[in-house]
Parts: sequence; structure tokens; C-alpha cells
Amino acid sequence: MINDFQKGSLATRMQIPMIYGIDAVHGNNNVYKATIFPHNIGLGATRDPKLVKKIGAATALESRATGIPYVFAPCIAVCRDPRWGRCYESYSEDPHLVDAMTEIVPGLQGDMPAKSSKGVPFVAGNKNVAACAKHYVGDGGTTKGINENNTVINWHDLLSIHMPGYYTSIIKGVSTVMVSYSSWNGVKMHANRDLVTGFLKNKLRFRGFVISDWEGIDRITYPPHANYTYSIQAAIGSGIDMVMVPYDYSSFIDGLTFLVKNNFIPMSRIDDAVKRILRVKFAVGLFENPLADNSLVDQLGRQEHRELAREAVRRSLVLLKNGHYADQPLLPLPKKTSKILVAGSHADNLGYQCGGWTIEWQGFSGNDLTNGTTVLTAIKNTVDSSTNVVYEENPDPKFVKSNNFSCAIVVVGEHPYVETKGDSMNLTIPEPGPTTIRNVCGALKCVVILMSGRPVVIEPDIDSMDALVAAWLPGSEGQGVADVLFGDYGFSGKLPRTWFKTVDQLPMNVGDPHYDPLFPFGFGLTTEPTKAY
Repeated sequence: MINDFQKGSLATRMQIPMIYGIDAVHGNNNVYKATIFPHNIGLGATRDPKLVKKIGAATALESRATGIPYVFAPCIAVCRDPRWGRCYESYSEDPHLVDAMTEIVPGLQGDMPAKSSKGVPFVAGNKNVAACAKHYVGDGGTTKGINENNTVINWHDLLSIHMPGYYTSIIKGVSTVMVSYSSWNGVKMHANRDLVTGFLKNKLRFRGFVISDWEGIDRITYPPHANYTYSIQAAIGSGIDMVMVPYDYSSFIDGLTFLVKNNFIPMSRIDDAVKRILRVKFAVGLFENPLADNSLVDQLGRQEHRELAREAVRRSLVLLKNGHYADQPLLPLPKKTSKILVAGSHADNLGYQCGGWTIEWQGFSGNDLTNGTTVLTAIKNTVDSSTNVVYEENPDPKFVKSNNFSCAIVVVGEHPYVETKGDSMNLTIPEPGPTTIRNVCGALKCVVILMSGRPVVIEPDIDSMDALVAAWLPGSEGQGVADVLFGDYGFSGKLPRTWFKTVDQLPMNVGDPHYDPLFPFGFGLTTEPTKAY
């Protein structure tokens, strides 16, 4: 498909190749059989920039495998309120941790040579892709976490909380920056000349191109697209170089042409945009190699990448509770036991395990749309051959009590969501999750594995759990969960976000004067691997 588009571009008068980009935000996640890595919140829990760099390199290869030279990643949002539906796309509430995780940029693009000019886009070769730092700026700071809303914050805090990841990404040669739908103190970022041109381009000396979000310029007005000519003028005037116009491209072309011909937008602004876009296309190598490299097709879903994702899952798991008493831990579980109950909506559902931005925009349910290992399959792969694993998605209390189970593993959580559909004012997990926890944990020794894009309300149910694991949105390699659950590896993940008691406390971030969490930022119990004799 991409080669066909490219051949169309090369047949035009100037023969300038087009650049095709994709939302590869946890692996090349739109593609059947691609490796799906944990979402960013889970990677934040690993505290390991080197691991994230390796994931960037693997994602670049899997994107190039499908002919794609440009990815809309990383999201370097600093989510300050988990009610935001994109919180799982943020590595942490802590700007220092987000800043450290920009190591994914040289993973995607390749390492810059030592004496490179700062701010100039760099892509090492045809096994790398152009990256995109997003969403500039303050996307994670909106009021009540409402998506695309208004970030009310002073200049000092904008710089110290939301900007550090951009400084560092630019130093590391990031090729592009995507502007946020949100506003800063009432001014739409897509129309903010001071921040896009004045600060990003002139002060930080960013030399790549600035891209809008999907229909981002339409949303400068309310209702969207109400005055498109104004939106084009405001967006291009602010310094946006490339515009995502998914449908009505002729209106955009006509509107922009009119504005330039009538001197509302100076030709110098067009020249600046063209220069920046060409600079990135040259950096990517599109003029030399505009078409896909077919030798890279075997990189998609490659075993080494799945092993890397599995390692990332193991290291992302945060153990929040282990036994009702410290000297009586439940985990790690023994591989050899009589009968284990596995329950819950997320135990055997690859779509739920991967979360949003997987195959479909909003994610999916079930096991049919891509390849991977569910937690249930992983458990069966891990236990001793004599251990009986019984799966009942939503067992009633009678079933739980009458089967002589030695213990239970309950896997529940949020259903997949993306962007505004994920905004939540109550942060509870949907039924039947809480009912499953009550039915099972009231009667058996149980470990609850929680799959969610953020901390959620777990009181009072946590009291009935013997152990609790925050597994975030682990992706396709569920075997990593069983690796740690049964003691082949120890738990090591640390909370990348504060776990609140009630939503009334929000927003509440580490360092706040009213800080009173259920589990603080950085919390995470550890276990030692079980030695095999």
C-alpha cells in the first residue's frame, strides 16, 4: 500500500517522495502479528531507559518491515491526573522519569554521532525511523484530566513539569514534534505562535518539522471546522509545518492557497515549512530509498522482539500487596499444587491485555485479531504438568467453594479505550470485575492481577485480596506475567504514578502538600526468584 502511494508521489513533476507516518506507540501496533509492547505507563514502572531504547529499536524495525519510515512516538506527556484517558501513554507523573525515557528517541532513530548539531533531525539509516515528540505542550496537565482541554499553569511550572522531555528529545535529534489539541491558559496550542515558533523553533532551535494532530487545526474553533480559513491561517501562522487532514484535503489546499496568494500568510512561512519537511525527508533517506525494503519483512513479530516485550512485562509489574502479614507472603506461587482457579474478564483476552491503540484505534476484545499469549495460556505453560488449572471467567461463590482449589488468580481491569473515550471521573473498574474479586477472594487465597491504564479505585476490595499486582497494559507477551507470578523472576517494578485512595484527592502528585496516597510514587514490593533444585 505504501509503495503504491510512494509511486504516485514519484510520478509527480518534482518527484519528491512523500513521508508516511503511523501511530506506533507500543510497537507497530496497527499491524497483525506485530509485537505489542507494554504501554508507556508500564515502561515507566521498569525505571529502565536502556530497556526503553531497545524497545524503540525493535519498534523501528517492525515499522520498517511494513514500509513505514516515520512513527508518531514517543508520547512524552507528563500525566498529572489519572482521570485523563491518555494517562497510560505517559511514562509517569514525574517529569524527571519522563525525561529519562526520551532514550526511546535514539532507539527509534539511531544514536547521533558525537559532534552533531543540536536540534537537527537525525535518522541513522533504513533500519531506523523518524520519531515524533508529542503532544506539545502540556497535554497531560489539563483541568480534571479532561482530554484536549485547558492546562492552567504558570510559565515556570510549564517549563519545569511539561517541557523537559522536549529539551532532551531535541538534543537527541528528534525529527518532528506534534502539537497538542489542548490549550495553555486558554490559548489553543495549534494557534500558539509564541510557543511553537517563538519557543520551540527560535529559542530551542528545533530544526525538524512541526506537525498538527489529527484534524487538530479544525479544533482551533468551537465547534470544530466552524471557520476553516481562520483555522488554516492561525495554525500555519503559529508555525505548524505539516497538517494532518484526513478527509477534506481539497478545502485545506484551496484555503491555504488563497491565504498565500492574498498575502495573509507570507511566502517565507511556506518556505520555512518546506525546508523543514525536506530536511527530515533527507535525514530519513527517502530520496535515495523511497520504497520499502522487502528484506526487512521478517522483522515483524520476530521472536527476539517478543522476548524483549516479555522482559519488559516482567519488569513493569508492580507488586502492591503480598500477604496479609509481611512474614506470610503469598507470592511467588508454587508451580506444583493440586488445583488453581483462574478467573476474571482479562485472564484470557488478548485485546484487553493490550489496551487501546492495538489493531483498532480503540483496541479490541478477544483473541482473534492478532497473535500473543494471554495470561491464562501463560499460567498453563508455567505450572507443573500435575497442576490442574481451571478457568472460569466469572465464577459464582458456590463454584469457588465447592472445588477444593489451593489458590486463585483473578485477572480483571479496565476495558480498552483511547483518548476522550478513556476520560473517567470515577476511575472504577467495570463489572463484573469487582464482583469476581468478591466472589473469589472472599473464599480462597487469591492474587489479583489488575490490568489498567492508570491507578484505579481498589478500596475496600483490597482488604479481601491476599496479593495485588498492577500489571498495567502489558501487551501481547502475557508470559511475562506468569514468569514473575511463579517465581522464575522476582518482582522489581516501582509505581510510576501515585496510587490515590479516592478520586476526591485528585489531582495529587508526588511533592504536593496534600499528599496522602494509598501507595506512594515509587512504591513496589520485591520478591526473590525461586531457585529450581
